[in-house]
Amino acid sequence: MRLIFFLSILTGLLLSGCGNSHHPKPKQIIVFHAGSLSVPLAQIKAEYEKKNPGIEILLESAGSLVCARKVTELKKPCDIVASADYFVINELLIPDYTKWSIRFATNEIVIAYNEKSRHSSEINANNWIDILQRDEVIYSRSDPNADPCGYRTVFTFLLAEKYYKREGLAAKMISKNKDYIRPKEVDLVALIESNAIDYMFQYKSVALQHGLKFIELPVEINLSDPAKTDNYKTVSYDVTGSKPGSKMKVTGDYINYSMTVLDKAPEKDAAIDFLCFIVSPEGLEIFRKNGQKPIVPFSTEQPDMIPSKLLKYLPEHKVN
Repeated sequence: MRLIFFLSILTGLLLSGCGNSHHPKPKQIIVFHAGSLSVPLAQIKAEYEKKNPGIEILLESAGSLVCARKVTELKKPCDIVASADYFVINELLIPDYTKWSIRFATNEIVIAYNEKSRHSSEINANNWIDILQRDEVIYSRSDPNADPCGYRTVFTFLLAEKYYKREGLAAKMISKNKDYIRPKEVDLVALIESNAIDYMFQYKSVALQHGLKFIELPVEINLSDPAKTDNYKTVSYDVTGSKPGSKMKVTGDYINYSMTVLDKAPEKDAAIDFLCFIVSPEGLEIFRKNGQKPIVPFSTEQPDMIPSKLLKYLPEHKVN
């Protein structure tokens, strides 16, 4: 009886193993991405996995500079890097880790808040500077050394100083409430929702996604308009460089998000297919619904290096 029992158990285990062979482990595509891409990428992931049951998308968010350093310094496996700024990929990942990047979406800097924020009933696009400088008002921003929204907020301060002709404004804005700086822009949302702060400098898309009130700033300072690039480029800021203790200068530009597939991506072909879905009309519509205006067609500075599968989204190899 014991022998029969043992054989029945063994047979069951063998059959179970055979059954599992029909369900191989899905291919996993690892994506390091900017925090402000969390909501749209989660929705894109859900749609893509539904259409491709053999693929699993693993999303890992951080400030864009941190995402790049995970690749360059920590040597973590990764297939796709999706940055809030093309500068990050161009400066830190090209040419040693990838040969190309594409710009696929834009955004703008706003001042976000809720109904419980101090002076929320009176703040507007004309008086925001004076209200934010009041002692009792607390505002937050992300870390310029970790997150493009952080150094873009500094650009907004510098541009506002010139636009409003208020000497010393940028220094005052940078020095106030430094205890409330956080690693990435989406970390600020919890501070607003818990009423720990009154206002935050944030991407418009993030404010919309979280149902927050926000003040739109003049186009001359909100970094949203490619036509204002020459004006944006008049400001710059030094952030942590690619090597410990080093610095690199970031120059103002209109906000443009970029992506790439790394040369040594563990699932390179599958990652390229997923990136194609991201920049397809279906993928870009998800960005549009989440408050991020797509760049159609996407643009690149490395048209000859773009994977062939992506070229159909790049008519006449448009370069920007």
